[in-house]
Order: sequence, then C-alpha cells, then structure tokens
Amino acid sequence: LSMANSSLVTEFLLMGFSSLGELQFVLFVVFSSLYLIILSGNFTIISVILLDRSLHTPMYFFLCVLSISETLYTIVILPKMLINLLSVLRTLSFMSCATQMFFFLGFAVTNCLLLGVMGYDRYAAICQPLQYPILMSWRVCGQLAVITIICGFLTSLVGTVVVFSLPFCGPNKVDHYFCDISPVIRLACADAHINELVIFIAGVFVLLVPLLFICISYGFIVHTILRIPSAEGKRKAFSTCASHLTVVIVHYGCASSVYLRPSIKHMSGKDRLVTVTYTIITPLLNPMIYSLRNKDVQMAIRKVFGKIGFSSKT
Repeated sequence: LSMANSSLVTEFLLMGFSSLGELQFVLFVVFSSLYLIILSGNFTIISVILLDRSLHTPMYFFLCVLSISETLYTIVILPKMLINLLSVLRTLSFMSCATQMFFFLGFAVTNCLLLGVMGYDRYAAICQPLQYPILMSWRVCGQLAVITIICGFLTSLVGTVVVFSLPFCGPNKVDHYFCDISPVIRLACADAHINELVIFIAGVFVLLVPLLFICISYGFIVHTILRIPSAEGKRKAFSTCASHLTVVIVHYGCASSVYLRPSIKHMSGKDRLVTVTYTIITPLLNPMIYSLRNKDVQMAIRKVFGKIGFSSKT
C-alpha cells in the first residue's frame, strides 16, 4: 500500500503487440495453441512422475517441481497477454502490476535455482554414486526444493520493492506484454541508478551463481565420464545429462541477454522477442525435451496412459 501511495499513477497500460495491428489475432491463435501445449505437456510430466513409482527418484522429483513452477510461471503472464491481444483496453492496476511482477520473478528465480540443484543431482549421481543415497536422500531433496522456493520469492520481493518504491507520476504505457522490470522502471519519474544497480547485482546472483555451479558440476561430470572404460557406459551417462543441459543453455542464454546489463532502461523490440523465448518457448521445451529424449519418461507415459486406456475399456 505504501508503494501505491507514493505514486500518482493508478494503472498501467500494457502496449504488448499493439503495433502489429491485425497480426495480433494471428499471434493470439499461435500463442494460445502453444499455451495449451505447455499446459498439457507439463501436466503429463507431473502426472506421470507422480503416478509411476519407477520415476520416484531425486532427478524426477526436481523435474516435477520444475514443471509445476513453470506451469504457474506461465499462468502469471500468458492468460493476460492472450486477453490483451483481443482487447482494446489493456490496463492493469498499479497493485496488479506489482503482484504480476512479484510472482513472475518468484517463479523465474525458482526455476533458475532448481536448474542449479538438478545439476548438483547429476553430479552426485555420476561422480559420487556410492554416497548418492545419502547426498540426495528424500529429506535433502525436500529441503533443497523448499530453499529454492523461499530464495526465489525473497529475491522477487526485493526486486519488486526496489522497482515500485520509485515514484510513478507521468507516463503509464508499459512497452511490453507484462509488467517486467525493464519496461516498468523506464516509467519512473526519479533517478533509478541505485535501483538498477541493486537489480543488476540480484540478477548476477540469480543467474551467474547457479550457472557457475552448473558449469563446475559438469566439469566434474565430464571428467568422471571420460574415465568410464566402455563406450556404452559413457553414452548412458551423457544421455542422463543431455536434457538438463539443453534446458540450461536455452534458459540462461535468453535470460542473461535481457537481465545481465548494467542499465536495464534500454529495451528494444528485440528484447521482447527474447522474452517470448523464455516465457513461452522454454516452458514449452522443458516437457518436450524431457519426454522426447528420456526413455524412462517415454516408458512411464506409455505405462500410465496404457493403464488409463485399459481401465476405461473395462
């Protein structure tokens, strides 16, 4: 409430893709189709992991948490974006904008940290196989999941407060399809250099620390795999990491290009396209990569849906 009281702006206007005119309907069809695929893909992954006991392992536990987080992450942004593609009035109240930013950042940071934890899980499984049951016990897995969520939303709270503690007294047109940090902070009618610095430091912590941790983990993993004598053993070890590594490259590559810049006030149409990549394409890729590349998940999907089909016939 104190944030709202310090500002003369009571609502924001999300410009989104309004410059594209009639193409917005085409985008609505494309994005709504992708959104349905994201929901169904993540729902399938979550259901299969919960229902198939063979997938009750730390790796799939974290994949399940990641799928839940990514589903909620898209729910925060995409429904409003789809509505705005078909409507003339694209307003969002001051508090609704702050709330959207808080939940978007919370789930986004949680996803980054979860990818780091999943890298540690692969390290423990391949480099410390004898210690793995202790290193990744269910108690440890639960604690790691809770810590990532708490850290994600604490970071998000700091980021949101830093942005909305600024006064907003003039223009209210957000040059984006949701309340992201960069386009909102551009509208502040005060010097935001300190606020930008705080957000930049938080961005370095959230993106580079887990990424560095993943790189170190994979350094040890590659070193261990190269010492495996059989070619089949090497291939099997690499295949368990391929899905995670693919998601990491896409996720961190796109997010870093937008958030790891000393000044976040200069946003272009190109940035919006990059944002589409990690708000739509990455959540779409996750279930596809893990289900298409992973034989365990493929077998579990056939098993679970086979049971459902069999029970429906009887």
